[in-house]
Amino acid sequence: MSPMALRISGLRVSYGAIEAVKSIDLEVQAGELVALIGANGAGKTSSLKAIAGLLPWSGSIELFGQPIDAVPAHQLPGRGLALVPEGRGLFARMTVAENLQMGAFTRRDGEIADDFEKMYQSFPRLKERSHQLAGTLSGGEQQMLAMARALMSRPRLLLLDEPSMGLSPILVERIFSVIREVSERGISILLVEQNARLALEIAHRGYVMDSGQLSFSGHASELLHDARVREAYLGESL
Repeated sequence: MSPMALRISGLRVSYGAIEAVKSIDLEVQAGELVALIGANGAGKTSSLKAIAGLLPWSGSIELFGQPIDAVPAHQLPGRGLALVPEGRGLFARMTVAENLQMGAFTRRDGEIADDFEKMYQSFPRLKERSHQLAGTLSGGEQQMLAMARALMSRPRLLLLDEPSMGLSPILVERIFSVIREVSERGISILLVEQNARLALEIAHRGYVMDSGQLSFSGHASELLHDARVREAYLGESL
């Protein structure tokens, strides 16, 4: 059996005296797409940043069966982890092509050029803009580039933080189509998304986070029909 892609036990994240994440347990199985939903300020982004090594944390995080508490953030892509952060985090003064090259900085194989073409096939707009500075792209184009840059590392686990934020409905549809395609290729995904319906419609399982804690979890289809989720996060009352 493939090892669990991600296993979190007792994860805590604090900003000074404020505890943003309060001892959560969470798992992502190999090849699974898991949605993490909740209100703004619930602790979702802090959880992703902790997993990616961008915030101090306590507890236990295992990536493909190996603890990563002593692994610095810059080494995690080499272990199969990639983060598409909220706000995209692009190198604004680099071109589209240079940003994609940065996504492959840990790789030493001979297939990087092939993956460039795959990214351009998934996001044709990026090929048109390959020599344009990332900072001059539209919001939707920047989100495409952020995802493509992460995929250039050939991740085994992809962390996505609010990929639909600020995008038009057409671009949201395209981004989520790519997320589906990535999942179907067997890449494990932990998706943080404010649009709970979209997230649960493509996920296998979901967790609901509230005030730094996981309040409940289950199969995504079950959460879509759960009265608590529908009222609190889908804008529906039963």
